[in-house]
Amino acid sequence: MSSPSPDELSAVAFDGEALTYVDQRLIPHAVERKRARTVDDIEEAIKTLAVRGAPAIGVFGAYGVAMLRDLIDNDEAFAVAARRVRDARPTAVNLAWAVDRVLAAADMRTEAQAIHREQLAMDAAIADAGLELIRKGARVLTHCNTGPIATAGGGTALGIIIAAQRAGKSPHVFVDETRPLLQGARLTYFELAHAGVDATLQVDGAAAIAMQRKKIDLVIVGADRIARNGDTANKIGTYGLAILAAHHGIPFYVAAPRSTFDFTMESGASIHIEERAPSEVTAFGGTTVAPPDAQVYNPAFDVTPGHLITAFVTEYGVIHPPYHETIPALELRPNASAFVTGGPCA
Repeated sequence: MSSPSPDELSAVAFDGEALTYVDQRLIPHAVERKRARTVDDIEEAIKTLAVRGAPAIGVFGAYGVAMLRDLIDNDEAFAVAARRVRDARPTAVNLAWAVDRVLAAADMRTEAQAIHREQLAMDAAIADAGLELIRKGARVLTHCNTGPIATAGGGTALGIIIAAQRAGKSPHVFVDETRPLLQGARLTYFELAHAGVDATLQVDGAAAIAMQRKKIDLVIVGADRIARNGDTANKIGTYGLAILAAHHGIPFYVAAPRSTFDFTMESGASIHIEERAPSEVTAFGGTTVAPPDAQVYNPAFDVTPGHLITAFVTEYGVIHPPYHETIPALELRPNASAFVTGGPCA
């Protein structure tokens, strides 16, 4: 496959008539843009992970609801459609946040475009803030996918790594495959190669020995929802990585925009964890690998306690403990539109 252009890799776009998106299920075998025109199209794209990554589904949902408002005249029918989009995936806070913001706006399409512009600016600021954490030649471990196709911007955790590469720091990245859907193997390794970053792919179970023997300097991941005390929901396997990092004395960082912090949630105990189809575990590449009557526990996310997280990297800089003080302080910062347009924090 030839190297895709930046436009081809743009996770989400709105052409005035339909939403277009990169179908992430097909990468790395193909980079294919698809179109969503109905609420069924939008809901299916999110639920099947054709569009995934908390910030990306937020942008996608914002555009989708704005488009549906133009297509659906009946207010009751539109409200039902908007709720379907909002509830398509329950764990990531960005989707509900973006949909609610668009619904509250006088001009929904303009608001959706603003959310997308802000995401691009926030990702760039996160990359700048996190650059100091990566020394030249650092060996970095990451999990799942947090690159441009996951954010519809420049990426969060992966955006920091790519920025370090562009700054001449030449990091080497150990990429967890991220079972059961292999977002690390399929997407993260693909994006790192596209950005010219040296990387090594490993099975999730190799993380411990990689920390022990490969001189890992830091772990950096993204997030789908962060509570006020720092408890963080992210792709299943993140909690285990945080425990391993603590055991080996390795810094563990989470990169996420302010919109991923749920200031209404005191702790991670209240975070709803999505459970997905057993077939994601009992089959691999379309081949059944477990007995037909196997009982399956398939949570899509886990919650890492805040005390295991060294720091959060946001568009407002690096946030350190004590999180019960520093995260609520983030709530007082101007909203994303002020951040982008030159408000008091710019």
